[in-house]
Amino acid sequence: MHASQYVPQYRADGPVRAGIPEHGRIPRYYAVKTELLWLVEALGEGVALPPERELAERFSVSRVTLRQAVGELVLEGRLQRRQGSGTYVAPPKLVQPLSLLSYTEGMRRQGVEPTRSVITVEHLPADEVLSRDLRIGRGEPVVHLERVLLADDERVGLESTYLSAARFPTLLEDFDPTTSLYACLRDRLGVVFTEAEERVETVLATPREALLIGTNPALPMLLVHRVSHDDGGEPIERVRSLYRGDRFSFVARLRSE
Repeated sequence: MHASQYVPQYRADGPVRAGIPEHGRIPRYYAVKTELLWLVEALGEGVALPPERELAERFSVSRVTLRQAVGELVLEGRLQRRQGSGTYVAPPKLVQPLSLLSYTEGMRRQGVEPTRSVITVEHLPADEVLSRDLRIGRGEPVVHLERVLLADDERVGLESTYLSAARFPTLLEDFDPTTSLYACLRDRLGVVFTEAEERVETVLATPREALLIGTNPALPMLLVHRVSHDDGGEPIERVRSLYRGDRFSFVARLRSE
C-alpha cells in the first residue's frame, strides 16, 4: 500500500498534505485514517460505518490496524461509538465563542437547547486562588455551583462556578441552578459583565469528572478557566469549565488594539 494514493486534495482547514511527510513513509494505520476521513464525509452525519471486516478488506489491513485508525477518529470527534450498535459519523462539533456570552447564549445561537444537571450547591471557604481572583479574604465564604452541561440532552461538559457569598448573599434564593447564571445576575441582580480573562488548556478528566460527563477518561478535554469582572472592575465569578474535546471547539474574534 503506497501512501501517495491516500493523499487527499488540498484543504485549507486541514493539515498540509494531510500530514503525510514528503518522503511518503507513514504508518499504515495513518493511511487508513486518511482514507476513512473521505469515507466519513461521503457518508454524512449519523450514518454507520461499514462492518469492520469489510473495511479491513477494503484497505487490505488487519483489524488491529483498522481499529487504531478508527480509534483516533473517535478521539478527534469525527466518529462515535454506540454500545452494541456500531460506529457512526459524528455530528459537527459545537462551537463556543471565547467572549462574554454565556454557555446558554452560545448554544442557542447554534440552534442547540442548553440545559444543566445540578451536582453541587454549597458554601465553601475561599482558598488562596479564590481569595486572589475574587479579591476576598482567605477563608471567607464563597458560593460553589457545580453543574453538568448538556446540549440537546447530551452531556458535554462540567462547570464549577465560584462567587463571593458576601457580594451575592441572596443568590441561592434568587437563582434556579438549572438555568443560566448570567441571566440571573444580569436581569435580577443588575450585574453588568464587561470583561473576562480566560485560559484554555487540554487535560484528561479525573475519574469522577469522566463519570459525571459520561465519557472515557482517556478522551482529551478542553479546560477553560475564567475570571469575569463588572463595569466597575470588580470580580464577579471564577469559573472552571471542562468540555469534551470530541464535541467542542472554541472560536475568538481578534482585533488590533
